[in-house]
Amino acid sequence: MEKPTETASIPDASRDTRPPSLPPLPSIGSRGPGGPGGLWNRNFRYFFVARTVALFGDGMIPVALTAGLLGAGRPASSVGFALAAWMGPLAVFVLFGGVLADRFTPRRMMIIADVLRLVGASVLAVTFALGNPPLWSVYVLSSVAGIGAALFQPGVASTVPRVSTDVQRANAVLRVSEALMTMAGPAFAGVLVGLASAGAVYAANAATFAVSGVCLFLMRLAPAPHDDAMRGTFTAELVDGWREFRARSWLWGVIAVWTVYGFAVLGPILPLTAVLVTEAHGSGAYGMLMAVNGAGSVVGGLMALRLRPSHPLAAGAIALPLVAVSLVVLALGMPLPVLAAGQLAAGAGAAFWLVMWSTTVQTHVPPEALNRLHAYDVAGSLLMVAAGRALAGPVAEAVGAPELLVVAAVVNMGVVAVLLVARPIRQLKRKGLG
Repeated sequence: MEKPTETASIPDASRDTRPPSLPPLPSIGSRGPGGPGGLWNRNFRYFFVARTVALFGDGMIPVALTAGLLGAGRPASSVGFALAAWMGPLAVFVLFGGVLADRFTPRRMMIIADVLRLVGASVLAVTFALGNPPLWSVYVLSSVAGIGAALFQPGVASTVPRVSTDVQRANAVLRVSEALMTMAGPAFAGVLVGLASAGAVYAANAATFAVSGVCLFLMRLAPAPHDDAMRGTFTAELVDGWREFRARSWLWGVIAVWTVYGFAVLGPILPLTAVLVTEAHGSGAYGMLMAVNGAGSVVGGLMALRLRPSHPLAAGAIALPLVAVSLVVLALGMPLPVLAAGQLAAGAGAAFWLVMWSTTVQTHVPPEALNRLHAYDVAGSLLMVAAGRALAGPVAEAVGAPELLVVAAVVNMGVVAVLLVARPIRQLKRKGLG
């Protein structure tokens, strides 16, 4: 089946080279037109703003849900169900989002996703502002937001190489921005809830999706050779994406190892840290440690801006033992300054790995298959992290939280060893852009 004729109301920016009616955003930190290596060009600036404000809005959601539902007298379990209603559709539909992004272009699907999330957040803003919304409506609208995220996320991977000629620096800058927004979003939401209401937070969240959609609309991307390629059926393209995935041993090798890592390390680390730190030092200390972790992510992103290893996956794996440090000091019940140092190290190591991984995938996978392969990565990670979080509490009650953290640290080091021993992963060289 051929690719359908594109009659959507969103214009095809790849064929429209006219300048937009709004002036381009000012260059941020560039040393000349477009910045060094073409990083801060016009398209990347719009994409950077779109991602930054959307991540800022995403950080508001847990605060808005918690304040809105508990403030309405709902049980604490309703917050968990609402967050699950968001994550479930994201994990299920992200594979379909990858196929759709390949068929209809990532930019177009991301704009549609922003419109969908704008509508959902706007309705939630109204319902919370009017009083006590029915739980079913909160769950349904949270699911709508999850579907929007599933349509948006696959296109991010393939858009980065199209808006910057320096892929690693672009990923590093985006990682720094993500870390800062992870800290700023919840803090802003907390202030806004105190001054106004949960409805006001959702209104601000809706505004971030509007800004993101406008910035993506204003991007003018050169056409890619595969944009108008002949397409098979939806199922055939999904199967073809799986075939491309299996054909790269370094890719499926990392993702296979990462499913174990997500289940045994990334899943338990958040709930166990929250419980142990809050019980020992209070909720304020936990918030401070999360901020320090975010600061560590900034450090890791800045390191990735400076370092260009010839074997990026091996270099990223060498940084991952820093995550084990935070697990061990938490298991040992160390003083708060030591826990903060562990969180700083963990944030830096994880961020550096993620930049190396994202850059490798974006420069080694063919553009026509990148969205689908990235969707497989996201879906697997989400499912295993969610399973690890769900089981962390019961397992910690059975064997003890410190013991479980030690096991997670051992698994962390085992994953590092596998990544460094596996030849296709260890020997994969830097390639292509950036």
